[in-house]
Amino acid sequence: MYGGGSGERHTTADDGASESASGEAPAELLAMVDVELRPAALQMRQISRQFFPMTLEKLALRRQMLAFMLPPLQADVPVREQRIPGRPQGSEVGLWIVNARAGATRPGILHMHGGGFTASSARGSVPHLQDVARKLDCVIVSVDFRNAPETRHDGSLEDNYTGLRWMYQHAEALGVDRGRIAVMGESGGGGHAALLAIAARDRGEIPLRFQALIYPMIDDRTGSSRATPAHLGAFNWNPDANRFGWRCFLGEEPGTDRVPAAAVPARVESVAGLPPTFIGVGALDLFVDECITYARRLLEAGVPTELLVVPGCIHGFDLLSKEAGVSRRFTATKLDALRRAFGAGASA
Repeated sequence: MYGGGSGERHTTADDGASESASGEAPAELLAMVDVELRPAALQMRQISRQFFPMTLEKLALRRQMLAFMLPPLQADVPVREQRIPGRPQGSEVGLWIVNARAGATRPGILHMHGGGFTASSARGSVPHLQDVARKLDCVIVSVDFRNAPETRHDGSLEDNYTGLRWMYQHAEALGVDRGRIAVMGESGGGGHAALLAIAARDRGEIPLRFQALIYPMIDDRTGSSRATPAHLGAFNWNPDANRFGWRCFLGEEPGTDRVPAAAVPARVESVAGLPPTFIGVGALDLFVDECITYARRLLEAGVPTELLVVPGCIHGFDLLSKEAGVSRRFTATKLDALRRAFGAGASA
């Protein structure tokens, strides 16, 4: 689940301020949504109501739903699944490898899927990644990192770093140019991508050309210790879901002074030295403020950064309604940012 009015409010356990008596979206909230996205927004609101407030029991049901809804693979872009040795010794990390071709020298993207840190899988993103790989003529490796709460932030980070290191070490066999590797993720996957870019900078082993953070989940304080306007997250990923996801990921309550900075991109002391960045987010997304703040920090640190905030758009809008005009324009801007990063120039 990828996973207006005005005025701020502090969230409560049920976050019911935006609910009408019937559970339908109030007209003033729906009017804020891009007209082409309204059917998807209403559908997501109804689906989301089955799982909020989030519990471990509801998480199990959500995982079952996402596994049942896996989209079919496309026939024209090659895909293979592979398992590689992980950490700790004896463990494995699953990878989905898209559009690899030995002997070529093309850009590579290490991808992490969404799901609020707690759900979904790399397989669910593969058809979307096939589209990206076709349009950019690149190789994509998507990591099936372990989800929370079974595995917390340090474990999933090592899964993702293992995938990045494997991609870098096997660049020739994959047809990847080691000098043109980016990290990318959506939602919780955007949070994973941001953490991985920080780890790559700090470990100094693998150079990254770019990071594409698509409505990333990067600050545990959103909806916990920080107030959120009532219209943000009103249609799918809301403050309750965000607190649950971060609680599972951290192993403790989000928003406190005890939260380790190493687990939260927005809490890292310095963002200097991170790769050039694209951040894209909808203006009605719960994460819009943290995305703007992170982009500002990157710019202040001298990191080339493009920030796109799209009016009328909810969390995950580009995947929920791909053919909407606003989704197509957003996707084109994201792909052009990657093309420029890879040295290919923007599309016409």
